[in-house]
Amino acid sequence: MKFIRHQIFYFPEARFRFESLCELRCDTSIDSSYFYGLAQICQYIQRLIIININPNDYHGIAELIGAQKNLKYFEWRDDDDLYVPGPEILLALEKNANSINHLVLYFMHIDHTLPKVLPKLHKLKTLITNFSNFNEEQLKKCVYRDLEILKIEHYNLEAASIIIENSGGHLKKILLEPFEFEDNVDSFVEDSLVFIRNVRKNCPSIECLSLAFSPSEEHYAEIEELLKVCQNLKLLLLVIFDHTYEESFYDEKVLEYGEILLKILISSKPTNIKEIRFYGDFKFSLEVLEEFLRKWEGCAISILISSYISSHNNIYEEEDYKKLIDNYKNNGIIKDFRSESYMDVMNVEFKV
Repeated sequence: MKFIRHQIFYFPEARFRFESLCELRCDTSIDSSYFYGLAQICQYIQRLIIININPNDYHGIAELIGAQKNLKYFEWRDDDDLYVPGPEILLALEKNANSINHLVLYFMHIDHTLPKVLPKLHKLKTLITNFSNFNEEQLKKCVYRDLEILKIEHYNLEAASIIIENSGGHLKKILLEPFEFEDNVDSFVEDSLVFIRNVRKNCPSIECLSLAFSPSEEHYAEIEELLKVCQNLKLLLLVIFDHTYEESFYDEKVLEYGEILLKILISSKPTNIKEIRFYGDFKFSLEVLEEFLRKWEGCAISILISSYISSHNNIYEEEDYKKLIDNYKNNGIIKDFRSESYMDVMNVEFKV
C-alpha cells in the first residue's frame, strides 16, 4: 500500500471488509491521517511491514501499531539515514509485547528507547536488529526463552553471546551480518571465542550457523567441539580473519588455515550438513581438497567460497581443480562447488 486517495472508513461496509485484514505492507510517505483511519478499523493485523521513506510524521503509524490486538510479525526498514523515527514507534510496539513473536528492525540510528522496549518483548521467536548502542547490563535484560532465529548486524559478537546465553535452547538459526574487522580487532579474538562456546553450550538444535573467528589453536578446538555437539547443522558459514597479517608469510598461512578447517570438518563428522560456506583468510590446495572430498561421509554437499585470494585469482577455476570437482560431482559427493562474491557467500538467503 503506497498511495491512498480517500479515507478507508468513509467507504460503505469498510469495517466489514477491512476489520479482518491480517497483513499490511506500507511505507511512511503516506499522509499520517490515513493511518489514523486504518487504526479505527484494522486492529487485527498479524503481519505488519513498514518501509521508512520520506515520512510526514510518525504519529499516525504509531497509532496504527498501538491499536493492534494480535500483532505477530513486525518489520521496520529505514530507507535513508535522513529519516529517523521517533520513540513513538517503539513505544507503540511495546503495547504488543504479549503477542509479537517475530521482530525485524533495520534502524539506521538507534536511540535510547530500543534498550528500554526490547527486553519487554519476551515472546520473540525471531529477532533481527542492531545492538550497537546496548551496554552489557541492558543486553542481559533481553531474555527470550522461545527464540529460534537470531540475526545481529555488524558482528556484535558480545551481544550475540549474551542473547544466546539467555535463550531457552531452541535457537535454530544464528546469522551475523558482515562488518570491517579492522574496526574491532582487539575484542574480536576473545569475543569470537566466547561466542563459539556459548553456541556449543546453549544451541543443541542449531541448523544454520555463522561463525567468525581467528585462526588460533583455541578457536579451532572450540569449533571442533561445537561441530561434534551440534549434529543438526545443515548450513555452516565459516569466516576466518587473521589479524596478524604478514605479507611475506601470507600464502603459506592461508594454505595451513584451509587444511586445518577441512580436517576439523572431517574429524567432527557433521553428517547432516548440506552446505558449507567459507570466507576470509584461507586457501585449499588441490591435495588437501581431494583428501577432504575422499573422506567426506555426510550428505551430498554444496560448497561456496569467497576468499581474499580467490577474489583476485580464482584458483578453483584452474583445470586441475575443475577436473577434481567434476569427478566428485559425478560420484555424488559434491552437489555444487562455486566461488561467489563476498556478499552472496555471507548472505545465507542467497540460494545455491
